[in-house]
Amino acid sequence: MKAIDLFAGAGGFSMGAKMAGIEVVWAANHWPDAVQWHSNNHPDTQHICQDLHQADWSKVPSHDILLASPCCQGHSKARGKKKSNAEHDASRSTAWAVISALEFHKPSVAVVENVKEFLDWSLYNAWSLALKALGYSVSVNIIDAADFGAPQNRQRMFLVLSRSQKAIKLNLKNQDEIPSSSFIDFEAGKWQPIFKPGRAIATLKRIDAGRKQHGDRFLISYYGNTKNGRSLNRPIGTITTRDRWAIIDGDKMRMLSRFECRDAMSFPNNYLLPENHRLAVHLMGNAVCPVPVMHLLNAIQEAA
Repeated sequence: MKAIDLFAGAGGFSMGAKMAGIEVVWAANHWPDAVQWHSNNHPDTQHICQDLHQADWSKVPSHDILLASPCCQGHSKARGKKKSNAEHDASRSTAWAVISALEFHKPSVAVVENVKEFLDWSLYNAWSLALKALGYSVSVNIIDAADFGAPQNRQRMFLVLSRSQKAIKLNLKNQDEIPSSSFIDFEAGKWQPIFKPGRAIATLKRIDAGRKQHGDRFLISYYGNTKNGRSLNRPIGTITTRDRWAIIDGDKMRMLSRFECRDAMSFPNNYLLPENHRLAVHLMGNAVCPVPVMHLLNAIQEAA
């Protein structure tokens, strides 16, 4: 099977497709850095850096499956949805590029990934009616990456679109959870003393609460709802586009490295990342987890 990857980002969808034995022949994104690193890791794929509202679909290779991760920022609770926010309106509108691509190529299957709040979009009914007009049935799948081979709790929506009268019913089998201890290297990284001048009181409170619950080694979140630390025996919480998770080891601490973020996302350990830590973390936090995608695509191929 051959696939194309819209809003390809760092390449999680493409990597998951490759793991499932699917060839990704074309990938696109509007962000030059994402296109560069996707190209570095997928050199045999044709790449384009473009706003997909302006895409010429006649120049896209033929394919069996379309993969797409339209922008989620306009839907995500994490970004704080606001009414009359032009940036978020533009973000949500990227989903219409999926309709445009499907109308031209009509692949037998498409998979669209986003946050589950995508289903609450005021134009979702109109968007899904457009899919129906093109002959697609929609199967909604809400998946936590930790249930399908990634050491991270990351809940995302995957819409499986099929040119069939009935939606595809997937036989997805949960995998054993992988703890965050599986990818954390206590011998690496730049450690700092916990009690250093300027350390935020809120951070110290989180560390103290975490120590009482988990002992000397655990994780804390610098923002979000995690107040008491997080056990290393569990998958880590969601990797985001900026540094979020810190490792506590006795009287010292450090943030996750870019390689640990990569491993938490379930990318292979030879997947190339930029030297710039902030850029690498942004690319990883904005990506799709490859191993859960592999399981999803395998289930689609079995059901087809």
